[in-house]
Amino acid sequence: MKVLQRNGLVNEVNFDSKEGKEAFWHTSAHVLAQAVKRLYPDVKCAIGPAIANGFYYDFEFPFSFSDEQLDAVEKEMRKIIKESLSLQVYEVSKEEAIAYMEEHKEPYKLEMIKELAEDEKISFYKQGEYAEFCAGPHISNVSAIKEIKLLSVAGAYWRGNEKNKMLTRIYGISFPKALQLEEYLHMIEEAKQRDHRKLGKELGLFTIFDQGPGFPVFLPKGMILKNLLIDYWREIHRKEGYMEISTPIMLDKSLWETSGHWDYYRENMYTTEIDEAEFAIKPMSCPGGMLVYNLQPRSYKELPMRMAELGLVHRNEKSGTLHGLMRVRALTQDDAHIFMMEEQVIEEIQKVAKLIDKVYAKFGFEYEVELSTRPEKSIGSDEEWEMATDALRNAMDAMNVSYKINEGDGAFYGPKLDFHLKDSIGRTWQCGTIQLDFQLPQRFNIEYIGPDGEAHRPIMIHRVVFGSIERFIGILIEHYAGKFPAWLAPVQAKILPVSDKYCAYAGKVAAALREAGIRVEVDERDEKLGYKIREAQLDKVPYMLILGEKEENKQTISVRSRDGEKQELGEMSIEKFIGLMK
Repeated sequence: MKVLQRNGLVNEVNFDSKEGKEAFWHTSAHVLAQAVKRLYPDVKCAIGPAIANGFYYDFEFPFSFSDEQLDAVEKEMRKIIKESLSLQVYEVSKEEAIAYMEEHKEPYKLEMIKELAEDEKISFYKQGEYAEFCAGPHISNVSAIKEIKLLSVAGAYWRGNEKNKMLTRIYGISFPKALQLEEYLHMIEEAKQRDHRKLGKELGLFTIFDQGPGFPVFLPKGMILKNLLIDYWREIHRKEGYMEISTPIMLDKSLWETSGHWDYYRENMYTTEIDEAEFAIKPMSCPGGMLVYNLQPRSYKELPMRMAELGLVHRNEKSGTLHGLMRVRALTQDDAHIFMMEEQVIEEIQKVAKLIDKVYAKFGFEYEVELSTRPEKSIGSDEEWEMATDALRNAMDAMNVSYKINEGDGAFYGPKLDFHLKDSIGRTWQCGTIQLDFQLPQRFNIEYIGPDGEAHRPIMIHRVVFGSIERFIGILIEHYAGKFPAWLAPVQAKILPVSDKYCAYAGKVAAALREAGIRVEVDERDEKLGYKIREAQLDKVPYMLILGEKEENKQTISVRSRDGEKQELGEMSIEKFIGLMK
């Protein structure tokens, strides 16, 4: 696939590459805009980027856009693709670009162009009669697009600002092969069935009240799930030599100025006033960890020092980005900070990577690793950034772990390794991260006394494994489609007496199972057995224990699993079932 760059050069790339997908979907967005302008010339065009899965374009329509018009636009896009239009790129002055947009009555494009530097050369990409100012790159001919589908329509404020005009956003997807679209649409349908918001409601795991958008509420079964993850987290961290701390949910503004968050993360922070002083509710736990480290003088013999915290953090996410448990305003971050000497850095990075690998294997996840380098907005010297980036790279190379480079996407204080896990239907989620930081130890002036009796500056790792408990639960719900493995299921077994006569025996069985640590419910409703079984299956309970006259007389249970070819596991003693569950 040929890709046309802003400088006019044409590169050969594969669709499966990041650059290939971006160019392909960016061009598809231009085809969408061209189709809309052909059908509705008075429409105003805003922006149309490639996104993680496909593309979108924002328009200002002079009428209410409907599904009927969506179909018409898609048909027009197919016509444009059949015209095999080649893309051309050329540059104009800012003055010429402004004149062009004024002539074509495109106020949103005009606004963006006016913000550019006076002497800046502005590139346009043209296909047929449609030209758009754009930095590119794009595929060289629209005919490479073999399948295209417009997926949905949503509202979007211009530039994401609620004070601006609401525009119409059209989402789409496209591929160089027809089969790829078929596979993608199948995955989308499967994803709808696995939607954690839908399953979370059906299974009674969590809710989000209108009075608290972005603030999830865990219901009793959801709390069981959350606590199981926390218990597992505590167990593995205790074995790995971490000590757990808990720092305040809000701290004085001066702390956040010292850490750099006030300058680099202020727009995402909630603030309040206490005793006429400004406080910030923490969006991250690291500054509190620095205060704990600084409580007393530290020796090299204490290093590496591994501090873990299940910190409740709050972030001011825009309402349009909120999405169930995946994007929230309050989250429990499974944070940890490791303070080290320079010679310990590689080994500690590798230990964290092995811990992340162990946890993801527990849940059946495969994953990919991405090394993110220095962003434009950052702190620290080039030498420190190079040293930190090399340390992350060398640690992964020594473990023979493959990784991709993500240029310019590091944290403002240091480079990072991001772990993108892959779920059961092939989607990826960024969860674990290892961030190497030379900056906060300097900003907080933390030290340790070395074997030479002199003060030295430690190096610091920020890391999470789950990412956030809330988001990880959302991923697990979708990964398992609500059918959690028995160890993780909020209700592991449901007891189904065939009639009221056997409720007393059901109570006895439930007591024995609870004594053994098994999470169990009894369905005592006056309903037929078949109905109770179907209900238990809908609740995705791993095991159903059926009790009738035979079972009571023999003091046994008949066990049935929720799915699979061998649903009937047969009659067994209570002790045998407990052994099976253990």
